[in-house]
Amino acid sequence: MKRIVLFVLLFALLMGEKAYAVSPLPAEAIAIQAPSAILMEKQTGQVLYEKNADERLSPASVTKVMTLLLIVEDIEAGRLSLEDTVTASARAASFGGSCVYLEQGEKMSVHEMLKCIAVVSANDCAVAMAEHLCGTEQLFVERMNRRAEELGLQNTHFTNCTGLFEDAEHYTSARDVALMSRELIRHELIKDYSTIWMDSIRNGSFELTNTNKLVYWYEGCTGLKTGFTNQAMYCLSATAERNGVEYIAVIMHGDSIDERNGDATTLLNYAFANFTLCPLYTDAALPPVPVELGKAESVPVTVGGEPYVLVPKSGARPEYGVSLPKSLTAPVREGERLGTLRVQLGGETVAELPLLAGQTVPRLGYGGILALLAGRLLGM
Repeated sequence: MKRIVLFVLLFALLMGEKAYAVSPLPAEAIAIQAPSAILMEKQTGQVLYEKNADERLSPASVTKVMTLLLIVEDIEAGRLSLEDTVTASARAASFGGSCVYLEQGEKMSVHEMLKCIAVVSANDCAVAMAEHLCGTEQLFVERMNRRAEELGLQNTHFTNCTGLFEDAEHYTSARDVALMSRELIRHELIKDYSTIWMDSIRNGSFELTNTNKLVYWYEGCTGLKTGFTNQAMYCLSATAERNGVEYIAVIMHGDSIDERNGDATTLLNYAFANFTLCPLYTDAALPPVPVELGKAESVPVTVGGEPYVLVPKSGARPEYGVSLPKSLTAPVREGERLGTLRVQLGGETVAELPLLAGQTVPRLGYGGILALLAGRLLGM
């Protein structure tokens, strides 16, 4: 028979969760000049502001967020090394726009290529990396589209890895850029490159300066990618982190660099001024549940779901209710749902998370049960 154990935890370590209903600001609430924009928190994916965020638009070099993501994922999966040598093909060397003027047959390490793409948006390096990874740019683009589908991007389709060309079939949306940017900045490796302000290649003979000026002057800026073509106008995925909270501000089709940067700054300032990210729980705060007829006397309890919530800085302190059975009968399987953790703010339930068995507890065999009963009869 189960007894519901309810208790309230009122200490600051246990705060927050993805389900907290922070309503996005309407487009007219903040003076954003660009026709399309979005503001998202990285950990929870909470959207704080959006304006025409699902409109399909040309992304220019913001395309390279996906290009960089595939490169970084291959590095972290061990399929690619920063020390690997990449040889520029004639096709890669032919690319103009933002580039480092690769020559056919020129060799650079993946580290140098990644730096050039992240810092100066080098089209030639992007194509060289695409060819290195997949043999041709088109095969790499197919990977880009598959990854977009895996991420659930509803309004994205790529036809190239650079964003250099005006192509009606090459598009994305502010929301989709935020989602792919969120995935990219989960890899801390990219920040070794996206936060570079000035650097050089070719033994110091070719200087690099970041196309994202926010890296230089916006506190906590962690990147991420700029873009411009005559059709796409001025685009930006700007990321910034302070006190362990990181936000993504995407601006699409701004009229100028100053407008684009100003819009991103406005959104990031709003986020940092008004919200904070707090951990929801620690497993240590949850009591183990006794197990009858098991090979262990109890089973530890863990929490499933997102471990954080985005809350207003002026918000009420959270209250927590835990429902767990008084005891369980073996067998208990690891990951089995045992109960629920409920979180309330101002009397409103803002999150319900599953409480799970932290390990498997097998049932005692026949001999073990007899020994247990004998021990109880003898008062042992």
